[in-house]
Amino acid sequence: MKKLLLSLTIALASFTVAQAQSELGVRGGANFSNLSGDLKDESRYENKVGFHGGLTYNIPVVGDFFSVQPELLYSNKGFKYEDTEVTLPVGGTFRREGNMNYNYLELPVLARIKAGPIYFEAGPQASYLLSVNNNIKEYMNGDRTSSATTEISKGDIKDFELGYAAGIGITSGMLSVGVRYNGSVTDFMDKSSTEFFDDENFTDARHSTIMLTLGLNFSASR
Repeated sequence: MKKLLLSLTIALASFTVAQAQSELGVRGGANFSNLSGDLKDESRYENKVGFHGGLTYNIPVVGDFFSVQPELLYSNKGFKYEDTEVTLPVGGTFRREGNMNYNYLELPVLARIKAGPIYFEAGPQASYLLSVNNNIKEYMNGDRTSSATTEISKGDIKDFELGYAAGIGITSGMLSVGVRYNGSVTDFMDKSSTEFFDDENFTDARHSTIMLTLGLNFSASR
């Protein structure tokens, strides 16, 4: 009797997996990023708003309850400079603000558990650095006087980064809305960079990102 029950359970699970449909989808949203790690002066680095977007592919493992979801995303992250403001001797105020943008191609592979409309996800992530740019804006007495975006060499920065992602969200039909934390287990600098930073401990910096994300899933067989 036990063997028969076990056989029926295995057959039912196999049938459930076979009947479940893999889903191709798209995902996009906002990034709120900064640096973490052993930083000498954290006040110099402020939260920056960026974005992410790309493809998802959900693979059911146990019906609608447990699945594996690899994703391929473009993600803009980095940090905002601490604003610099100076009162000039001749009168007036000069202010400078800016941010550093690190543009990555990311491949998270997430295990997903779905409980009703709520889902939980977590898994490893590999990232490849596509480009870096420095954006500076200058103001005089509140009026913007200049704006420049400069492409930065990747020479001091590692091309590949290893990290992890974990989040929670709500699904309704084809739509999903969630919040995800994206962290790194490797430093992103090969060595200290003095081109834009006077910080000998900058090599200990790691990306830290909160993602607000909206997903649209549809059957891959359609």
